[in-house]
Amino acid sequence: MKIILDNIIFSLQRSGGISNVWFEFIYRIMRKSNIELSFLDFKNQNIFFQKLPKNNYPTNITHSKRLIERYRNPQLENINQKFIFHSSYYRTCNNSNAINITTVHDFTYEYYNHGLAKFIHSWQKRQAILKSDHIICISENTKKDLLHFIPNVDPQKISIVYNGVSDDYFVLPSSENSDTLPFPSLSYIIFVGSRAKYKNFELAVQAISKTSLNLIIVGPPISTKEQSIINKCFQENSKVYCTGYIDNSQLNLLYNNAYALLYPSIYEGFGIPVLEAQKAGCPVIAYNGSSIPEIIGDPTLLMQEASIKEIHNKLKILENKSLRAKIITLGIKNAKRFSWDKMYEDIINIYQKVWKSRDYQK
Repeated sequence: MKIILDNIIFSLQRSGGISNVWFEFIYRIMRKSNIELSFLDFKNQNIFFQKLPKNNYPTNITHSKRLIERYRNPQLENINQKFIFHSSYYRTCNNSNAINITTVHDFTYEYYNHGLAKFIHSWQKRQAILKSDHIICISENTKKDLLHFIPNVDPQKISIVYNGVSDDYFVLPSSENSDTLPFPSLSYIIFVGSRAKYKNFELAVQAISKTSLNLIIVGPPISTKEQSIINKCFQENSKVYCTGYIDNSQLNLLYNNAYALLYPSIYEGFGIPVLEAQKAGCPVIAYNGSSIPEIIGDPTLLMQEASIKEIHNKLKILENKSLRAKIITLGIKNAKRFSWDKMYEDIINIYQKVWKSRDYQK
């Protein structure tokens, strides 16, 4: 089986969720010996790309990066045999021998962006989906959104392949490295990831500022506007700690000692931090919408509305030590449903299915 993987995402992001997912997949497929594997690579500074092993690296068949490369479909006209083409970000191959596979992560642009950026992104995504022989969605909710925005897609061409969660997240011995924490164990809420408007960061700050808990923010540097929100809500800035980008071991330590992960986002294609926290034995308070109820398992801490009152209600539940312990146990069990190995195996099975299907069609 001949496979060409388009690593365009690594030139579009320095890090990010899609880069992480793509890295976990290609890291595993590089170790498979019974396929003919090639990459389309472009100059990048992506942190996940740097982690890929460079010994026995697949053939790089790309040309130099062209103007607006991210929107241009590769031709690969010199390949005269069938091959699977799977892009990391909404590109298809124009070669008639290509079996195009597209992974759809979410419809954030369609729901929350406006103007030219939304139009261009949505147009590219739509074209990739319509030209693909098979489509992978990372959750049932993403599939539902796809059929809402592009209803003429055949549902039989869509498969659900869940993301995984890293083994870097696990329950630590209670005393391990706790002296390096910015706040005492169980005295803080953790907020992880992007702080786009639909993530409800401002709501999280407002809600926690009205409690005795501290707040740790993990992710990009705090903007001037975000700092203004923090200053307005917290009389003492010493109750808020911003880590910036940190590695998995540091994040695992923070999850292990947090009172809870607060994840009030009203839209997610998947929601990897939910599973990271659960694996680390950290309760997760999240909004009951989009993909979250699909992946979180136990619904005890799901908010029916994104409000300060609901956040406080869920925090109150965690004051019951026996119920807190039960929620943690259920979370650890739930996270075991998801792994990068399973994601990889599911994608390979799809490749094999569409490969055989092309033979049958001919």
